[in-house]
Amino acid sequence: MNITVIGTGYVGLVSGTCFAEMGNKVTCIDVDVNKIEKLKEGVIPIFEPGLEVMVKRNYENKTLKFSTKLSENLEACDIAFIAVGTPMGDDGSADLKYVLQVAREIGQHMSHSLIVVDKSTVPVGTADKVRAAINEELVKRNVNIDFEVVSNPEFLKEGDAIKDFMKPDRVVIGSDDEATTEKMRALYSPFFRSGSARLITMDVRSAEMTKYVANAMLATKISFMNEVANICELVGADVNDVRIGIGSDSRIGYSFIYPGSGYGGSCFPKDVKALHRTAAENGYNANLIAAVEAVNDKQKLVIAKKVINRFGEDLTGKTFAIWGLAFKPDTDDMREAPAIYVINELVKRGAKIRAYDPKAMHEAQEFYLKGVENVTYCNSKYETLVDANAMILLTDWKEFRIPDFEELKAQLKEPIVFDGRNQYNDKMMKEHGFEYFQIGKK
Repeated sequence: MNITVIGTGYVGLVSGTCFAEMGNKVTCIDVDVNKIEKLKEGVIPIFEPGLEVMVKRNYENKTLKFSTKLSENLEACDIAFIAVGTPMGDDGSADLKYVLQVAREIGQHMSHSLIVVDKSTVPVGTADKVRAAINEELVKRNVNIDFEVVSNPEFLKEGDAIKDFMKPDRVVIGSDDEATTEKMRALYSPFFRSGSARLITMDVRSAEMTKYVANAMLATKISFMNEVANICELVGADVNDVRIGIGSDSRIGYSFIYPGSGYGGSCFPKDVKALHRTAAENGYNANLIAAVEAVNDKQKLVIAKKVINRFGEDLTGKTFAIWGLAFKPDTDDMREAPAIYVINELVKRGAKIRAYDPKAMHEAQEFYLKGVENVTYCNSKYETLVDANAMILLTDWKEFRIPDFEELKAQLKEPIVFDGRNQYNDKMMKEHGFEYFQIGKK
């Protein structure tokens, strides 16, 4: 098929590249001229394992193209995916200005029957707004062209997005037209060689809702476990043991019940807020969803509070080694990352920071921690330890899992570790002579 993907951010670039990998002819569109030129040169704007190789291969094979001109790429298009950003508005709702802007442009240039797919994460009712925006432009042109609007939410995990797309556990198609549903089924059929049982079809509004509910459910599990961790500390229980005890129940499972410093990234914070806002707009007070967000906001500062309790409110003259800046491993994404909150909390009390992350250093320096004083960026995890009073682990990258503990102890001024991901074993750390702090255990 001839596919056009509008937006070359995380969702758009991964989706377009994976569709091209299956033999479709794909054009990825973006208004950012510099980004498009760099993509043509093989420079990928995001870090995602496996993406760079796949982009270069399909671009060389001419199954993947990049352009800034939507008008020139609709004529031969069968399906157009809208994959632009939906940033969070001041009131917590999803801002649809970019989605509707693309919809209007499609209406201005489409010349034949077309399937328009909302791939961006959008609230319930967005397909109706997209349909209205396209129709408005068609009326202005005094033309009558049939088109369908489909909801096809993405369920990609940053750091594992290629695998998630190429071997999905499910694909959700929201469509009110049977022929359109079948065409979408045909597009995705190569990703389900063993059958189409995991391709789930439903009405458009249910598909739009599914994305938000999925992320809110996962965020709920994280916040619940973090709440439990905080209670465990107060009563003298070990949340690590509690996690194993409850996770063995098949009704609960082990996924997303690891205590830590809170969730971040591009999806959970924004989608939880948007779902809460959607409920409010419809006269419903979503208390549980509000609590999930509130617990997470507090959790991001738990490690900072542990540091302050250990070293005092005035951290002048103290230096802390930070291991990990991204909100999770295998990505350079720092949106709502706990590291932002921990570092700012310590710096404002006079502390100096020596930080390292395998992929997110540029993001920290240029965007999320730009202008924050007393932060030094290091070339390795061990370099951060120079003159540091303690090490604080905030992202569980693989290279942090089994460090040289003797070197760690030798480099630090004091053998103190704050573990924001409960990555290390408490007994082992004490045997190595560390004063060790983690989440959910005294």
